[in-house]
Amino acid sequence: MARRPIEIGGQTIAPGTQKTVVLPVPDTYLRQGSGMPVHVFHGRREGPSLFVCAAIHGDELNGIEIVRQLTGLKRLSKLAGTLYAIPVVNIYGFISNTRYLPDRRDLNRFFPGKIGGSLASELALVLFDNIVTQCQYGIDLHTGSNHRTNLPQVRGNMDDEVVLHMAEAFGSPIALNIDGTEGTLRSAAEACGVKTLLYEAGEALCFDEFSIRAGVRGITSVMEYLGMLAKRKATKRRKVALQVAHDRTWCRASASGLFRGKAKLGERVKKGEILGTIHDPFRNESFELISPKSGMVIGTQSLPSVYKGDAIMHIACFETLSQAEAQVDRFSEIVMGSTPAS
Repeated sequence: MARRPIEIGGQTIAPGTQKTVVLPVPDTYLRQGSGMPVHVFHGRREGPSLFVCAAIHGDELNGIEIVRQLTGLKRLSKLAGTLYAIPVVNIYGFISNTRYLPDRRDLNRFFPGKIGGSLASELALVLFDNIVTQCQYGIDLHTGSNHRTNLPQVRGNMDDEVVLHMAEAFGSPIALNIDGTEGTLRSAAEACGVKTLLYEAGEALCFDEFSIRAGVRGITSVMEYLGMLAKRKATKRRKVALQVAHDRTWCRASASGLFRGKAKLGERVKKGEILGTIHDPFRNESFELISPKSGMVIGTQSLPSVYKGDAIMHIACFETLSQAEAQVDRFSEIVMGSTPAS
């Protein structure tokens, strides 16, 4: 039996075709009309539905480029199932190069959204009702925030066997087993039975080639696992062994000043080790940042000026720390040594 066409935003997409649909979003106070572009690939063959979205925070650019490269892949012509790819969810923040909405709200605290709510609630509802509820699986793309950069990592409910297998297929060496915060897209999607993975990599307002290449590679690998794309030869899909962190902590500044870091992303650190030093710019006084646990640095603040209490370094803890470090190194070699996807 032939697949049926699907409808979204008042448009019909026939099996074996692709179309970009612009979903209306709430007006700003200037009453200017705008929209949320959605690239829809409706495969000729039966298969699952997957959403891939970026820029829920408007300043997170890596995901936008990942979606651009993903939707340009020739492999999608032989897609099984349906792919919904949304390059920019928070169109307002993207235009103004900011994380938040014009009303200063964080969109990723207002899912699933509601009719008659705030700008954030109504925008969340556009994505959730039109796309998320039509899918069985999802991948939400993010970067670090507020002058912070993240080592490529996936986050999700790793106690869920399907999500764990998605994380393993993605190929990132590091996974955090984290419950979705209330109001986040992942939390709302999971409540509706949509198996969702979150990818964190790089820094806001920057393009990072490593993070982008790893993201495209990871998404297509998940699509292979889901049966949406034909699997490539093993020689072209070298994998790393996923390391799931059993604990994590943020190291926070004990004083305000200028921070000079010693530990780098992906490095092992020991409990009690000096991760860097906060210097008073006007007096000969310094304060050491000490690691409270043994683990690996998976996130750092890139802006030297810090205030007391700022989260400066993110440490993830693993059962076998040396193995986690080895997998991170191997992952870097695989991603940067591979040719871009086509």
